Amino acid sequence: MSAGADALRAEIVRASRALGAPADVAPLLERPRDPAFGDWATNVAMVLAKPLGQKPRDLAQRLIDTMDRNVAGISSAEIAGPGFINFRLDAGTVARGITALLADGEHFGRAATGAGSPVVVEFVSANPTGPLHVGHGRQAALGDAISSLLEWTGWRVSREFYYNDSGVQIENLALSTQARVRELGGAPLQIPEGGYHGAYIAEIAGRYVAEHPDDAAGNDLDALRRFAVQELRKEQDLDMQAFGVKFETYYLESSLYTDGRVERTVEALRANGHTYEKDGALFLRTTDYGDDQDRVMRKSAEKGGTFTYFVPDVAYHVTKWERGYTRAINVQGADHHSTVTRVRAGLQALGVGIPQGYPEYVLHQMVTVMRGGEEVKISKRAGSYVTVRDLIDEVGRDAVRYFFLMRKGDSQLSFDVDLARSQSEENPVYYIQMAHARLANIFRVGGIDPSAIDATQVDFGQLALVEETELMKALLDFPAIVAGAAEALEPHRVATYLHDTAGRIHLWYHKAHVLNEPEPLMNARLVLARAAQQVIRNGLTMLGISAPERM
Repeated sequence: MSAGADALRAEIVRASRALGAPADVAPLLERPRDPAFGDWATNVAMVLAKPLGQKPRDLAQRLIDTMDRNVAGISSAEIAGPGFINFRLDAGTVARGITALLADGEHFGRAATGAGSPVVVEFVSANPTGPLHVGHGRQAALGDAISSLLEWTGWRVSREFYYNDSGVQIENLALSTQARVRELGGAPLQIPEGGYHGAYIAEIAGRYVAEHPDDAAGNDLDALRRFAVQELRKEQDLDMQAFGVKFETYYLESSLYTDGRVERTVEALRANGHTYEKDGALFLRTTDYGDDQDRVMRKSAEKGGTFTYFVPDVAYHVTKWERGYTRAINVQGADHHSTVTRVRAGLQALGVGIPQGYPEYVLHQMVTVMRGGEEVKISKRAGSYVTVRDLIDEVGRDAVRYFFLMRKGDSQLSFDVDLARSQSEENPVYYIQMAHARLANIFRVGGIDPSAIDATQVDFGQLALVEETELMKALLDFPAIVAGAAEALEPHRVATYLHDTAGRIHLWYHKAHVLNEPEPLMNARLVLARAAQQVIRNGLTMLGISAPERM
């Protein structure tokens, strides 16, 4: 909440307790849909009516009479409907809020909720078998934005990339590279079943032969595997650099096997009595932790005797816990839904992450890329999917990031390339950036240093337009938007807020003249322009999007 809303909430709590409400009363404050109803509304009287044995409207009146209006910063309070209370903030409260906004500057919207506690956010975590596709791109945008939200609310965040550099897919990568190497030597191309056909495999094969002339026939499969993984890790790193995403930690799945962590994890589960053998396979009793059936940990010898995919995931999350991350968040595709219960069950059986709910998961749906009204499915280099680099090259990093973040992660996303490239109000990121550029233009045309704007000597009573009042209210909501988005791990709330606020800025820009007005009015509007510019910039920066001053 803004400072004014916080003061109002605190006074509602005090008044509620004075009338007999429990100590943990937590009144809900919301913006009325119609500004004519006021600045804030609460249903606290209806919530407390039954436990306090009173009629909602009668209790609402008693609350109003008990509240100290000066402390709450309100000019009026009215009862509506079955017992809602609508409040209007006094001009001084709004003025103090805008003044504090400018004083905070680039820190406006930050909070200390996390108190410096560590949290690891794992995202992308792609198999190093090819360039990153648009689904990885959405995950990168989500993971990076969630990390930023947590940083803005006081958490000490580590972004982590988990490389799945083991298993069948890596073996197929090696065999596919081997086939391309042998093709270079004149043999017919024979990509294995489940292998990789993209042009990038041929590129890797060419580099391998150039660097390993002693194995021009591709007979050293281990060397081919290591080289291909190394090359694709480099490629994925470049993909993330193009997207502006940096990771503090990289963790290799293969290390879980080489240092014996997987085996130790399995032995610990067996020692704790949480496993059993059936038909030659080793099972984990995941039904003890809410799963619909027990899950195979190690396949029978007839099926290869290998561990199933969730076992190294359990071992990996044990390392997170041991590294001090008592909070861990995984951003993954919706196809990982079945992993959630199994990994948590394994961790609970080991006594890790108690109470249940460790790690937290943010699952996202995939992305459909559209151009000219038709779906785009093929990349020239990848061969069978659109890469995130394709999109960045075509529409730019800012548009890609915003489009990936503008919908809730668990909703389907259609990425319209034509819209993302357009310079029109229909393009949401262009619309927001244009609002910022227009505000910057006011100061540029006026020859005014925006950093020198002083709100302490301004008469906010000059801002009498409805558009000005609504814009100020929206700006002061920014900290609450950030806090709510961070708590829910939903960056789309910030993206939506920025678009809505940009709309208010455009309306005000077209209606209100700033320069060449009488000095008291001009100064007040310059303060409002600077405050709006700061909030838009802060929000875009949080999402990893630029805030241009010219467009």
